[in-house]
Amino acid sequence: MKYKVPIGPIHPALKEPIMITCEVQGEEITGVDVTASQNHRGVEWIGMHRNNPVQSIYLSERICGICNLCHPACLVLAVEEIAGIEVPERAQYIRVIEAELERIHSHLLWAGVAAHELGFDTLLHYTWQVREKVMDILELVNGNRVTKAIMMYGGVRRDITDDLKPKMMEMLTYYRGLFSRMAQLFLEDKTIKMRTRNIGILTKEDAYQLQAVGPTVRASGVPKDVRQDVAYFAYPDFEIKAVTPDQLTGTVVGDTYDRIVVRLLEVKQSLDIIEQALDEMPPGDIASEEKIPKLLAQIKKAEGEAIGRHEAPRGEDIHYVKLKKGLDTLYTWKVRAPTYSNIMAWRPMLMHHQIADIPIVAASIDPCMSCTNRVITAGSSGEAILGAEELHRLSVEKTRRMTP
Repeated sequence: MKYKVPIGPIHPALKEPIMITCEVQGEEITGVDVTASQNHRGVEWIGMHRNNPVQSIYLSERICGICNLCHPACLVLAVEEIAGIEVPERAQYIRVIEAELERIHSHLLWAGVAAHELGFDTLLHYTWQVREKVMDILELVNGNRVTKAIMMYGGVRRDITDDLKPKMMEMLTYYRGLFSRMAQLFLEDKTIKMRTRNIGILTKEDAYQLQAVGPTVRASGVPKDVRQDVAYFAYPDFEIKAVTPDQLTGTVVGDTYDRIVVRLLEVKQSLDIIEQALDEMPPGDIASEEKIPKLLAQIKKAEGEAIGRHEAPRGEDIHYVKLKKGLDTLYTWKVRAPTYSNIMAWRPMLMHHQIADIPIVAASIDPCMSCTNRVITAGSSGEAILGAEELHRLSVEKTRRMTP
């Protein structure tokens, strides 16, 4: 007999609200249905009603608490393209360093959560203890451990001076010395292997069809990485190669274990990128315009639309921005966070596995419900299926209603 087991929207295995309804026969999962939108905060609407676009940068940083550089990065990239703002080369290097520091701390945080979902809390606490080193560096460089407040249209708000580099190099040495130990703990432990190998498989074909992004798609053998494919910031100066699990294991399975492999390798890759950026960082300004009123005047004169893309720790983040000449605020702002793409992969990942596998498989995409800022239908009876034409019509109507 088949039963439906609801996981969420509030559940000990979930750190944020999401509804996963699994149809089970015995312990086997035979059906999966995901219902999002329990955490809609209206960030986009608020951002379009700030006093000026600079205020929207700080709002975008609060879309996600963990990887909060990715959203301001996308926003400034889009606005800079529309307004024709040139970013100094030194600022581009600092942006790369900040992005890779975020990748290290985000992946280590995820590794701890993954260990917790497997019931391995000793490894959770060890991993988060190790993560403190990069958090100290983030505080040293930005003044904050979490929110960085570093992005600005036309550059960055703080410089990485020579006196900061020794501490940063010390951090790189620290993590390189720990890499073999971390790889042993996560990849050679018998229990972790049993709980992750051949569990939550996402085939290469499914990854393509479901448009998965980030470590989730790369673990399935798809070498897709925005830093490699559409280089931005100072990434053209670095030889970025998308990380896939076969670079370490020699094979691609596309399971939860491979997603661990990819994130560990990406931490190592980030260390190399940061070191190269520190060694080769050019001199010069860190902003195209220091006076904010003058910068805002330039943006106010701009008109057009653009897309900002950034390879966040969870995957490709996209912001669509439209500016209208004479308008003090963003005319249109739309966010597509990586979880919105990766969440679709839960169905093939969970099918025909055990109920006990749900927490670690769900966690393996590193989901962020706070980023997945979607909509729901209200006031309708029964189920509502909205096609592309109807969604477009409703979107146009809503945008017109919001436009002053």
